[in-house]
Amino acid sequence: MNLTPEQKSAVASWVAAGDNLSTVQKKLSEQFQISLTYRDVRFLVDDLDLTLKDSAPKVDASDVSKAPAPPPEASAGEKKSLLDKAKEKLGFGGTDDAEPAPEEDFVDEEPLPPAGGDNVSVTVDKVTLIPGAVASGTVTFSDGVTGKWIVDQYGRPGFTEVSQPGYRPSAADTQAFVRELSRALQQQGY
Repeated sequence: MNLTPEQKSAVASWVAAGDNLSTVQKKLSEQFQISLTYRDVRFLVDDLDLTLKDSAPKVDASDVSKAPAPPPEASAGEKKSLLDKAKEKLGFGGTDDAEPAPEEDFVDEEPLPPAGGDNVSVTVDKVTLIPGAVASGTVTFSDGVTGKWIVDQYGRPGFTEVSQPGYRPSAADTQAFVRELSRALQQQGY
């Protein structure tokens, strides 16, 4: 396609202003009623010897000293323990106005008690038929309340059913459930 000198200078000014190919394509259509494909606009910019401005600077991959620094590690006070994260996702922990447990009660480095402790049992289904779930199974808490749990493709646990509506397990049962769920899934190869 042949453009007039006026149209060529307009394209040059748009590219110089930082417009990308899509924007140039749209402006050509709106202002000059010229319909070009994206590829044709790319060729036009090349034919006019124009250089598009990059929105992100290019990094020389051969020189690792120029690589961006990794984000700083969070301090111990900013990190949440695995148990706290699981409790939040599962909605456990009593009433909303309850005072949170001290951080030292949930230290990850403490040895885990033997499996089967706290009278909480977790089973894993042999086949998971729930859409979006990678694992599912059942849990029986120490007070006899049962539930069906799932873990989605992002590793987030949740419940699909609980035998007692509005049920909130005790803190000890919550800890035991998370611990037993982790063990059961590890035994299954997750």
